[in-house]
Amino acid sequence: MKFISWNIDSLNAALTGESERSGQSRAVLKTIADEKPDFIAIQETKLPESGPTAAHKEALSAFFPEYDSSWTSSRPPAKKGYAGTMSLWLKEHQAKADSPAIAAPGTMDSEGRILTLETEGFFFVNVYTPNSGDGLVRLEDRQQWDSRFMSYMKDLDAKKPVIACGDFNAAHQEIDLANPDSNHFTAGFTDEERQGFSNLLAAGFTDSFRLLHGQEKGAYSWWSQRVKSSKMNNAGWRIDYFLVSKRLDQSVKASSMLDSGERRDHTPIILELNLGKH
Repeated sequence: MKFISWNIDSLNAALTGESERSGQSRAVLKTIADEKPDFIAIQETKLPESGPTAAHKEALSAFFPEYDSSWTSSRPPAKKGYAGTMSLWLKEHQAKADSPAIAAPGTMDSEGRILTLETEGFFFVNVYTPNSGDGLVRLEDRQQWDSRFMSYMKDLDAKKPVIACGDFNAAHQEIDLANPDSNHFTAGFTDEERQGFSNLLAAGFTDSFRLLHGQEKGAYSWWSQRVKSSKMNNAGWRIDYFLVSKRLDQSVKASSMLDSGERRDHTPIILELNLGKH
């Protein structure tokens, strides 16, 4: 079974925009569609509270005609057109969608950050973890989020195996970013965020990429849009993950990144599982 996750940074721009970057985003969507994954997770959709428009649905169906979908968007008191997640799955699969509240601080529970699909055999969790922000203004709230999300994951795992993916906004180890020495006080690589991710793994989950690739360096999922040479120089971060319940470790066949061409920002990540072996 194949899974793909991608922080799209605006579904509207990707589907209806006319800029060069919008064209690059549509090329990435085609790359995803060509893989024919069973499940797809999209983060940072930035859709309105009412969700995708008719034009969005028509454009999506052109890429993914054989898929059902579910979404959750930012809603009051959170900012409009902020965060948001969407999941798609082949119609042959039966899935029930839920957008849970985890008692996160501030408006985080209203930002459309978690979308969970329940299937007969597993939970598929699509998450867009809050960024700690410039000047780490949201770091304390982020630490609370990490704790509450870990508890949520443990509760799911007690019922059936979990496959969780998305933009976790954390480079876990120094090998997960190109320039660790200069980023220890940067959002996404603080000691607090890295510890939060370590706590999540210790709660019964495996970083599927590291499971297969060990201490491999130079493998990243995000490059800054603000720095034109970031991708060319591979000055990136690995902040997008597929985590699996530890009892699925033997089922992991592949875990890697897909090529997004010249487009900076996030690239899709892909996981292949043999679910007959857990």
